[in-house]
Amino acid sequence: MPTSEVLLISGSLRAGSSNETALRTAQAVAPEGIRTVLYEGLASLPHFNPDDDHDPLPAPVAEMRAAVASATAVLICTPEYAGTLPGAFKNLLDWTVGDTEICDKPVAWLNVAPPGRGGGASATLRTVLGYTGAAIVDQACVQLPVGRETVGPDGTVTDPAVRERLRELLATLVAASPGQL
Repeated sequence: MPTSEVLLISGSLRAGSSNETALRTAQAVAPEGIRTVLYEGLASLPHFNPDDDHDPLPAPVAEMRAAVASATAVLICTPEYAGTLPGAFKNLLDWTVGDTEICDKPVAWLNVAPPGRGGGASATLRTVLGYTGAAIVDQACVQLPVGRETVGPDGTVTDPAVRERLRELLATLVAASPGQL
């Protein structure tokens, strides 16, 4: 079975955030044939400026775009701040608007907030991803609350139901990728 690569992007800068925990758990439970890569350059991206969106790109931007380009699909997990996306994560998305790496790429998001929270971030994410041309895989966009009490000593979620749902989410996202159906 050929290996598909899913780029995992956390919208949080906070060390040990629930978002990063969920993505690290997804890495731990990825089905055979799916390789996951956690993007860890969010804090290094310069502020988006259209005047700088040309070759040569700032190195962190070029690295982020290369990571997106090499991935089969992208899974995002972001918190909601003040009813929308965190600024640093929105900055990352702004850097994807002017390129084509994410265009038509299968993308989904995972909301780990408690029920009734995180809807503003999800709505904004849908809008911004629409501008990038990403192929949103609705059936892989899920709310899956992750409580601190479910995190084990290894920093991943121990709840078997959450782990299985993450495994299914990755499989659904990859299945929506061109050439994977």
